[in-house]
Amino acid sequence: MAVVLIFAEVQSDGQLKKAALHALTAGKALASTLGAALHAAVLAPDARAVAEEVKTYGVAKVHAMSAAGFAHNLAEACAPALAQLAQNIGANFIGGAATAAGRDILPRMAARLQAAMVSDVMAFEAEAGSTGSTGSTGSIVWTRPMWAGSVLAKVCLDTPIQVFSVRATEFAPAEKQNAATGVIEVFEAQLPQAFPSKVLSFIELKTIRPELTEAKVVVSSGRGAKGDFSQIEALADCLGGAVGASRAACDAGWVPNDLQVGQTGKVVAPQLYIAVGISGAIQHLAGMKGSKIIVAINKDAQAPIFQVADYGLVADMHKALPELLQAIEALK
Repeated sequence: MAVVLIFAEVQSDGQLKKAALHALTAGKALASTLGAALHAAVLAPDARAVAEEVKTYGVAKVHAMSAAGFAHNLAEACAPALAQLAQNIGANFIGGAATAAGRDILPRMAARLQAAMVSDVMAFEAEAGSTGSTGSTGSIVWTRPMWAGSVLAKVCLDTPIQVFSVRATEFAPAEKQNAATGVIEVFEAQLPQAFPSKVLSFIELKTIRPELTEAKVVVSSGRGAKGDFSQIEALADCLGGAVGASRAACDAGWVPNDLQVGQTGKVVAPQLYIAVGISGAIQHLAGMKGSKIIVAINKDAQAPIFQVADYGLVADMHKALPELLQAIEALK
């Protein structure tokens, strides 16, 4: 029987990262398509507690791997450990969420396994004519974006082991099962005594707003803000949402880089995305056009953002936002 192994990422605070739940959904669907067994790997300084949680999401076997080197998802430690585990259990498919850590760890692991890899997977299907239950690794067609999402490519890999990362916004989060039947196994990886790099310090940014990639509402702005994000933040707080930004705004130093939405930033798909003063360059659209409802406010009626918006307002944001905030407050 084929084995699908999912890297269940753990946050620096020791909690399961929400993106891992989306990866587990993808892994469960892949295992069902192939008639394979679904396994998960938890790497953390103390992995047992998180492994107990992961097994409640319908995973057949969870491999708990505890070591100090796994703190902050250090790639030099996690990649070889995952490779060892994959070889030990005979995994045919290894995947995880396309987070910052996943993009760092999974390609390194693929190189160690001499496996082909497909990144940012948005969907997959059994290749026409394949039985799906033979465990063949050549029977899956992967769909991934190219050219900032302008093209969706269909990709087939032909190595015995295949590695993939999934775009979390394209898969629903896994739900807990009524009866957790998963089994936890402790796997001791042979790690080197020293690593080429190490984490010197970790400074966590505290905010009352939800995480950008997990927020149901995102309010973003770009050059149109002219360096002043106070009204953007006020609207986000009024709606209980997160603040986002274009690359231009981040490069200008108006907001931190971790708020960037786009091809070289974060990919979001909230229930409501409000783009204020953003022209809608293709690089920005690649990070938000999967949003359920898109509202655009821009004084340029020809701005590309209006081509993907469900609702658009041609107006100066500095005049429109105060009126919008006042109208929302009146409804409360």
